[in-house]
Amino acid sequence: MKQRLALITRPQPQATQWVGKLAALGLHAVALPLLEIAPAPEPEVVRAAAAQWVAGDLVMFVSPNAAAQCMACLGAAWTWPAGVQAAATGPGTVAVLTAAGVPAASIVAPDADAAQLDSEHLWLKLKAQAWQGRRAWVVRGDGGRDWLAKTLQAAGAEVQFVPAYSRRRPEWSLAQQAVLAQAVAKPEAHVWLLSSSEALDHLLHMAADVAWARSVALASHPRIAQRARDLGFGRVDEIQPTPEAVAQWFHHASVAP
Repeated sequence: MKQRLALITRPQPQATQWVGKLAALGLHAVALPLLEIAPAPEPEVVRAAAAQWVAGDLVMFVSPNAAAQCMACLGAAWTWPAGVQAAATGPGTVAVLTAAGVPAASIVAPDADAAQLDSEHLWLKLKAQAWQGRRAWVVRGDGGRDWLAKTLQAAGAEVQFVPAYSRRRPEWSLAQQAVLAQAVAKPEAHVWLLSSSEALDHLLHMAADVAWARSVALASHPRIAQRARDLGFGRVDEIQPTPEAVAQWFHHASVAP
Protein backbone atom coordinates (compact mmCIF):
# COMPACT_ATOMS: atom_id res chain seq x y z
CA MET A 1 0.00 0.00 0.00
CA LYS A 2 1.41 3.37 -1.01
CA GLN A 3 2.03 5.69 1.92
CA ARG A 4 -0.35 8.59 2.23
CA LEU A 5 0.92 12.14 1.90
CA ALA A 6 0.83 14.27 5.05
CA LEU A 7 -0.42 17.81 4.44
CA ILE A 8 1.22 20.16 6.95
CA THR A 9 -1.06 23.15 7.47
CA ARG A 10 0.99 24.99 10.12
CA PRO A 11 2.30 28.46 9.28
CA GLN A 12 5.78 28.90 7.89
CA PRO A 13 8.50 28.28 8.90
CA GLN A 14 7.01 25.55 11.11
CA ALA A 15 5.39 23.80 8.13
CA THR A 16 8.70 23.27 6.32
CA GLN A 17 10.38 22.28 9.59
CA TRP A 18 7.72 19.62 10.11
CA VAL A 19 8.19 18.32 6.58
CA GLY A 20 11.88 17.79 7.36
CA LYS A 21 11.20 16.14 10.71
CA LEU A 22 8.63 13.78 9.21
CA ALA A 23 10.99 12.94 6.33
CA ALA A 24 13.61 11.92 8.91
CA LEU A 25 10.98 9.57 10.35
CA GLY A 26 10.29 8.04 6.94
CA LEU A 27 7.10 9.90 6.05
CA HIS A 28 6.16 11.81 2.92
CA ALA A 29 4.87 15.30 3.68
CA VAL A 30 4.33 18.63 1.99
CA ALA A 31 3.92 22.15 3.40
CA LEU A 32 0.44 23.49 2.75
CA PRO A 33 0.09 26.38 5.25
CA LEU A 34 -3.43 27.50 6.03
CA LEU A 35 -2.22 30.47 8.07
CA GLU A 36 0.33 33.14 7.26
CA ILE A 37 2.11 34.96 10.06
CA ALA A 38 2.97 38.62 9.58
CA PRO A 39 5.31 40.63 11.83
CA ALA A 40 4.08 42.72 14.74
CA PRO A 41 1.92 45.58 13.46
CA GLU A 42 3.60 47.92 15.97
CA PRO A 43 7.03 46.62 17.08
CA GLU A 44 7.46 49.58 19.40
CA VAL A 45 4.47 48.36 21.42
CA VAL A 46 6.18 45.01 21.94
CA ARG A 47 9.41 46.72 23.00
CA ALA A 48 7.55 49.02 25.38
CA ALA A 49 5.84 46.05 27.01
CA ALA A 50 9.09 44.10 27.38
CA ALA A 51 10.71 47.10 29.04
CA GLN A 52 8.15 46.73 31.85
CA TRP A 53 8.75 43.05 32.58
CA VAL A 54 10.12 42.75 36.10
CA ALA A 55 10.70 40.01 38.66
CA GLY A 56 7.43 38.36 39.62
CA ASP A 57 5.80 38.87 36.22
CA LEU A 58 4.61 36.04 33.98
CA VAL A 59 4.95 36.30 30.19
CA MET A 60 2.88 33.69 28.36
CA PHE A 61 3.63 33.01 24.67
CA VAL A 62 0.66 31.43 22.93
CA SER A 63 2.66 29.74 20.14
CA PRO A 64 6.10 29.41 18.55
CA ASN A 65 5.16 32.26 16.22
CA ALA A 66 4.30 34.49 19.18
CA ALA A 67 7.69 33.78 20.72
CA ALA A 68 9.63 34.18 17.47
CA GLN A 69 7.95 37.42 16.39
CA CYS A 70 8.27 38.90 19.88
CA MET A 71 11.99 38.12 20.01
CA ALA A 72 12.43 39.56 16.51
CA CYS A 73 11.05 42.86 17.81
CA LEU A 74 13.37 42.84 20.81
CA GLY A 75 16.58 42.03 18.90
CA ALA A 76 19.50 39.72 19.54
CA ALA A 77 21.08 41.99 22.16
CA TRP A 78 18.02 41.90 24.43
CA THR A 79 18.27 39.59 27.45
CA TRP A 80 15.55 37.91 29.45
CA PRO A 81 14.95 39.80 32.72
CA ALA A 82 15.75 37.99 35.96
CA GLY A 83 12.82 36.69 37.97
CA VAL A 84 10.34 36.75 35.09
CA GLN A 85 8.60 33.50 34.19
CA ALA A 86 8.13 32.55 30.54
CA ALA A 87 5.14 30.30 29.91
CA ALA A 88 4.47 28.08 26.89
CA THR A 89 1.91 25.43 26.01
CA GLY A 90 4.15 23.18 23.92
CA PRO A 91 7.68 22.10 23.02
CA GLY A 92 7.81 24.22 19.86
CA THR A 93 7.42 27.41 21.83
CA VAL A 94 9.87 26.20 24.48
CA ALA A 95 12.43 25.55 21.74
CA VAL A 96 12.06 29.09 20.36
CA LEU A 97 12.41 30.62 23.81
CA THR A 98 15.46 28.51 24.62
CA ALA A 99 17.10 29.44 21.31
CA ALA A 100 16.46 33.10 22.12
CA GLY A 101 18.39 32.76 25.37
CA VAL A 102 15.56 32.41 27.88
CA PRO A 103 16.99 30.33 30.77
CA ALA A 104 15.41 26.89 31.09
CA ALA A 105 14.77 27.57 34.78
CA SER A 106 12.56 30.53 33.81
CA ILE A 107 10.32 28.49 31.46
CA VAL A 108 7.15 26.74 32.60
CA ALA A 109 5.19 24.43 30.28
CA PRO A 110 3.01 21.31 30.45
CA ASP A 111 4.83 18.02 30.82
CA ALA A 112 5.78 16.48 27.47
CA ASP A 113 3.49 13.52 28.19
CA ALA A 114 0.52 15.67 29.25
CA ALA A 115 -2.84 14.58 27.87
CA GLN A 116 -3.01 17.86 25.95
CA LEU A 117 -0.53 20.63 25.26
CA ASP A 118 -2.81 23.60 25.87
CA SER A 119 -3.65 26.45 28.21
CA GLU A 120 -5.59 24.21 30.57
CA HIS A 121 -2.60 21.94 31.15
CA LEU A 122 -0.28 24.93 31.44
CA TRP A 123 -2.55 26.26 34.18
CA LEU A 124 -2.04 23.02 36.11
CA LYS A 125 1.61 24.09 36.37
CA LEU A 126 0.75 27.64 37.37
CA LYS A 127 -2.28 27.47 39.64
CA ALA A 128 -0.36 26.68 42.83
CA GLN A 129 1.36 30.07 42.66
CA ALA A 130 -0.05 33.18 44.33
CA TRP A 131 -1.43 35.47 41.62
CA GLN A 132 -3.12 38.23 43.57
CA GLY A 133 -1.61 41.55 42.46
CA ARG A 134 0.87 39.99 40.02
CA ARG A 135 1.13 40.93 36.37
CA ALA A 136 0.69 38.47 33.53
CA TRP A 137 1.45 39.39 29.93
CA VAL A 138 -0.04 37.34 27.08
CA VAL A 139 2.01 37.56 23.89
CA ARG A 140 -0.22 36.66 20.95
CA GLY A 141 -1.51 37.69 17.54
CA ASP A 142 -4.49 39.85 16.71
CA GLY A 143 -7.10 38.18 18.88
CA GLY A 144 -7.15 34.61 20.05
CA ARG A 145 -8.44 32.38 22.81
CA ASP A 146 -8.72 34.11 26.19
CA TRP A 147 -9.21 31.14 28.53
CA LEU A 148 -5.88 31.46 30.35
CA ALA A 149 -6.12 35.25 30.56
CA LYS A 150 -9.55 35.01 32.19
CA THR A 151 -8.35 32.28 34.53
CA LEU A 152 -5.38 34.39 35.63
CA GLN A 153 -7.63 37.40 36.15
CA ALA A 154 -9.98 35.31 38.27
CA ALA A 155 -6.97 34.31 40.39
CA GLY A 156 -6.17 37.98 41.00
CA ALA A 157 -3.57 38.73 38.31
CA GLU A 158 -3.47 41.87 36.21
CA VAL A 159 -3.44 40.67 32.60
CA GLN A 160 -2.16 42.63 29.64
CA PHE A 161 -1.97 41.56 25.99
CA VAL A 162 1.04 42.09 23.76
CA PRO A 163 0.22 41.95 19.99
CA ALA A 164 3.40 40.41 18.56
CA TYR A 165 2.12 39.31 15.13
CA SER A 166 -0.91 39.19 12.88
CA ARG A 167 -2.52 36.29 11.05
CA ARG A 168 -4.00 36.13 7.57
CA ARG A 169 -5.01 33.70 4.86
CA PRO A 170 -1.95 32.67 2.81
CA GLU A 171 -1.45 33.06 -0.92
CA TRP A 172 -0.63 29.62 -2.30
CA SER A 173 1.74 28.87 -5.16
CA LEU A 174 0.51 27.00 -8.22
CA ALA A 175 2.27 23.89 -6.91
CA GLN A 176 0.41 24.14 -3.59
CA GLN A 177 -2.89 24.66 -5.40
CA ALA A 178 -2.13 21.49 -7.35
CA VAL A 179 -1.56 19.59 -4.09
CA LEU A 180 -4.96 20.77 -2.85
CA ALA A 181 -6.59 19.60 -6.08
CA GLN A 182 -5.00 16.17 -5.65
CA ALA A 183 -6.09 15.99 -2.00
CA VAL A 184 -9.66 16.75 -3.01
CA ALA A 185 -9.61 14.31 -5.94
CA LYS A 186 -7.92 11.48 -4.01
CA PRO A 187 -8.67 12.03 -0.31
CA GLU A 188 -7.71 8.46 0.59
CA ALA A 189 -4.11 9.24 -0.43
CA HIS A 190 -3.74 12.25 1.88
CA VAL A 191 -3.90 13.07 5.58
CA TRP A 192 -4.49 16.62 6.83
CA LEU A 193 -2.51 17.69 9.91
CA LEU A 194 -4.54 20.38 11.63
CA SER A 195 -3.31 22.66 14.42
CA SER A 196 -5.74 25.59 14.22
CA SER A 197 -9.49 26.08 14.00
CA GLU A 198 -8.92 29.36 12.19
CA ALA A 199 -6.92 27.47 9.55
CA LEU A 200 -9.97 25.33 8.85
CA ASP A 201 -11.97 28.47 8.15
CA HIS A 202 -9.34 29.43 5.58
CA LEU A 203 -9.52 25.96 4.04
CA LEU A 204 -13.26 26.40 3.56
CA HIS A 205 -12.59 29.64 1.69
CA MET A 206 -9.83 28.14 -0.46
CA ALA A 207 -11.74 24.95 -1.21
CA ALA A 208 -15.37 25.98 -1.31
CA ASP A 209 -18.09 23.40 -2.01
CA VAL A 210 -15.79 20.45 -1.29
CA ALA A 211 -17.30 17.36 0.32
CA TRP A 212 -14.86 16.18 3.01
CA ALA A 213 -16.59 12.91 3.93
CA ARG A 214 -13.74 10.77 2.53
CA SER A 215 -10.96 12.95 3.96
CA VAL A 216 -8.82 12.10 7.01
CA ALA A 217 -7.46 14.62 9.50
CA LEU A 218 -5.19 14.51 12.53
CA ALA A 219 -6.00 17.28 14.99
CA SER A 220 -3.75 18.56 17.76
CA HIS A 221 -6.60 19.47 20.13
CA PRO A 222 -10.20 18.35 20.79
CA ARG A 223 -11.56 21.80 19.77
CA ILE A 224 -9.85 21.54 16.40
CA ALA A 225 -10.99 17.95 15.98
CA GLN A 226 -14.60 18.92 16.62
CA ARG A 227 -14.37 21.79 14.15
CA ALA A 228 -13.10 19.38 11.48
CA ARG A 229 -15.94 16.96 12.22
CA ASP A 230 -18.44 19.81 12.01
CA LEU A 231 -17.07 20.61 8.54
CA GLY A 232 -17.70 17.03 7.46
CA PHE A 233 -14.28 15.32 7.62
CA GLY A 234 -14.99 11.61 7.51
CA ARG A 235 -12.30 10.59 9.97
CA VAL A 236 -10.71 12.86 12.55
CA ASP A 237 -8.21 11.51 15.08
CA GLU A 238 -6.84 13.54 17.97
CA ILE A 239 -3.07 13.32 18.29
CA GLN A 240 -0.20 14.84 20.25
CA PRO A 241 1.35 17.70 18.21
CA THR A 242 4.73 16.03 17.72
CA PRO A 243 6.30 14.47 14.61
CA GLU A 244 6.86 11.26 16.56
CA ALA A 245 3.17 10.93 17.37
CA VAL A 246 2.28 11.51 13.72
CA ALA A 247 4.80 8.86 12.62
CA GLN A 248 3.31 6.40 15.10
CA TRP A 249 -0.19 7.07 13.74
CA PHE A 250 0.99 6.46 10.17
CA HIS A 251 2.69 3.23 11.22
CA HIS A 252 -0.47 1.91 12.86
CA ALA A 253 -2.59 3.05 9.93
CA SER A 254 -0.33 1.20 7.47
CA VAL A 255 -0.58 -2.11 9.35
CA ALA A 256 -4.26 -1.87 10.24
CA PRO A 257 -6.43 -4.50 8.57
